[in-house]
Amino acid sequence: MSTDTKAHNPRLAELALALGGFGIGTSEFVIMGLLERVANDLQVATAEVGYAISSYALGVVVGAPLISALAARVPRRLLLIALMLVFAVGNIASALATSFWPFVGLRFLAGLPHGAYFGVAALVAAAAVPVEQRARAVSRVMLGLTTAIVIGAPLATWTGQWLGWHSAFLGVGAIALATAVMIRLWVPSQPHDPNASPKRELSALVKQRVLFTLGVASIGFGGMFAVFSYVVPTLSNQAGMSEAVGPWVLTIFGVGTIIGNLVGARAADKNLIKAIPCILVWCLLVQGGFFFAANHLVIGLIFVGLVGTSMALGPALQTRLMDVAGDAQTMAASMNHAAFNCANALGAWLAAVTIKSGAVWSSSGLVGAGLACGGLVVFAIGLWQERRRYGAPNAA
Repeated sequence: MSTDTKAHNPRLAELALALGGFGIGTSEFVIMGLLERVANDLQVATAEVGYAISSYALGVVVGAPLISALAARVPRRLLLIALMLVFAVGNIASALATSFWPFVGLRFLAGLPHGAYFGVAALVAAAAVPVEQRARAVSRVMLGLTTAIVIGAPLATWTGQWLGWHSAFLGVGAIALATAVMIRLWVPSQPHDPNASPKRELSALVKQRVLFTLGVASIGFGGMFAVFSYVVPTLSNQAGMSEAVGPWVLTIFGVGTIIGNLVGARAADKNLIKAIPCILVWCLLVQGGFFFAANHLVIGLIFVGLVGTSMALGPALQTRLMDVAGDAQTMAASMNHAAFNCANALGAWLAAVTIKSGAVWSSSGLVGAGLACGGLVVFAIGLWQERRRYGAPNAA
């Protein structure tokens, strides 16, 4: 690694990158707490605001491969700054929207940089530390996202309720602009690869090990979202939780994601190939356990936090993609977050279908356990194929 790629203070560089993740996480989750205010102001039914949430997720899925391919030769620091500026524009413009469908379109724009930003930020952070500390560097960047669940989204929701929902998105826009400045000041410059090309980045999408890893993310991570998407009505209906306790659910879940993120990263740095299936088994147990715990409020809330620790899978899979992507690092790393959004959609949809079929609300936990099991199967098949072809995991 050339000295040009090393930050004078890696922690400041990670702080700048994490702040961008904090802004992205706040933007993604805050709308869920402002649904009714957005609906009333833009004169649509509350349920229709869900289109804006879906539009943002679609932007993530579309933006990750598109930006990774088109920006293949752009230096990473410059790309991160550009992504934050686009994100700032998307959120500030969302705040200024005066009618519903333009707002939906602007949420799509705000979602476009999401996957590429996290992917490139993870690569930059990993390049600044010794190889045996990569997952922990990635987890510190992802702390911005998990902290947004605990602090950013609740604070922005409160601000939006006090000053109007527009203020929440304006605040996120300000965070994005501040991030762009901090990245310019603190993140080291990494010269572009002259051999990079859209074709080379797109090659990640046909690499067997990359596809299996993305499959684990798309399926195995879905269980966390299956439980969390319906956790408030589940505890309200089965444990008699009052409305006043509702905001604490997000906080408890967020604390769990922070713990899982840090612990999962340390496990991944110690032994990545063992860490991934162990984390998936843990997900299976805690998500399945929620099915039984949800009838008792205190135990149910404890399991909400335990389900949040499923975030341990994030840095492990991000690091795994670095190992198997070859020359298509940016594409693979960015697609990891697109896969997480697919997991979000899959988990929430399967849980909804199950509950609507007449099952109890906490059956979302059984859906989660099933998806974790599915992730284990995909990982096992992928590892078996890898050993047949390469002889050992992580072989080039």
